Amino acid sequence: MTTIVLADDEALLRKALAALLPLEGDITVLAEAEDGEDAVRATLRHRPDVLVIDLEMPGTDGLSAVSAIRSVRPDQVILMLTRHARPGVLRRALKLGVQGFVSKSAEPAHITSVIALLHKGRRWIDPDVSALALIDDCPLTDRETDVLRATADGYSAADIARQLHLAEGTVRNYLSNAMRKTQTQTRHEAARYAREHDWL
Repeated sequence: MTTIVLADDEALLRKALAALLPLEGDITVLAEAEDGEDAVRATLRHRPDVLVIDLEMPGTDGLSAVSAIRSVRPDQVILMLTRHARPGVLRRALKLGVQGFVSKSAEPAHITSVIALLHKGRRWIDPDVSALALIDDCPLTDRETDVLRATADGYSAADIARQLHLAEGTVRNYLSNAMRKTQTQTRHEAARYAREHDWL
């Protein structure tokens, strides 16, 4: 038997999966979560074999929830559901140690089989999701995407420096490089450009 916590803000999909997955395989749903914060609480409380979590949720998104869970349960097995995994997001998820990616349009039987694979220590990325990851022409370095992501969230250079444990001058250099690479005039334009090109 494999135990799971199921996190998705779309109630209809979440309830459908909670009902269907146990019918398709030897799965027990320990808890459902409707947002990222709820997913963190439920996972730390119930300690499931596999966390099945939506990538995009309001408030604390899937990646932020995974990061919080990983800080407490570094070995938590995670299957991420996504409609459209942007290359930059996929890279971040892989860095966080997410073991599986499945399209939200997948059949319940397929999701069940992937959960079983992950529980056995394997990894899985649906072909349509992995194809998106290969189409990655992002010229930005990881640090440049970090500072642009924080910029897009409204933080100042000083705030970003504190968050990333960098000197403020170093942050400004990264922002300057990102503006040059995106051919934009301001850091906010650079962040918007990067978002529009699915680099963040």
